[in-house]
Amino acid sequence: MLSPAYLAATLLLALRPPLLALAARPIVAGKPAPTEAAATARWLAAQNTWGVLSTISSDLSGAPFGNVVSYSDGVPGECHGIPYFYLTTLDPTARDALEDERASFTLSEFPLGTCGKIDPENPTCAKLTLTGKLKLIDPQSSEADSAKAALFTKHPEMKGWPKSHHFQIFKLEIKNIFLIDWFGGPKPISPTEYLEYGKNQALLKSS
Repeated sequence: MLSPAYLAATLLLALRPPLLALAARPIVAGKPAPTEAAATARWLAAQNTWGVLSTISSDLSGAPFGNVVSYSDGVPGECHGIPYFYLTTLDPTARDALEDERASFTLSEFPLGTCGKIDPENPTCAKLTLTGKLKLIDPQSSEADSAKAALFTKHPEMKGWPKSHHFQIFKLEIKNIFLIDWFGGPKPISPTEYLEYGKNQALLKSS
């Protein structure tokens, strides 16, 4: 019969991250530790400039539709974690959201160039999926003004996009969060933990 100590040691060896995977993973200044799930999620949202926004397609009989989009969660140094988008109904994403608000937004650390030589699917190369409702912002609201400032600061080109395309500002109202940034499966983070992170400390800085 195997002893409990032997079984525990075997389990630890099985769960230990592969040494080759760790050796190829660079140490990144400013990236939170794997134990800081909410901080890592907010760091990913602040540092990235684009991701994959998925909606329930109105053109494909309810099948999911994913689209690469630019976004911003705040002006540099004042990121708040809520992704804002500048979308036109000439694109299926905005049309879908106006019919069915359910959506998800996925970000990867890989485009930041901080994952080194490891594969994008390697768990230590962080990836974040926010799910919730993609809502149209009232263009006359103060929220629209701050969202537009955040978007145009991070994506100056947007200012010159054709007015005839009638771009509108949307935001993702976050309901669920899925984060993987280390071996062992996803990290549990509530929307409250995610959104409240940083309020009692220095504001997150984005590039």
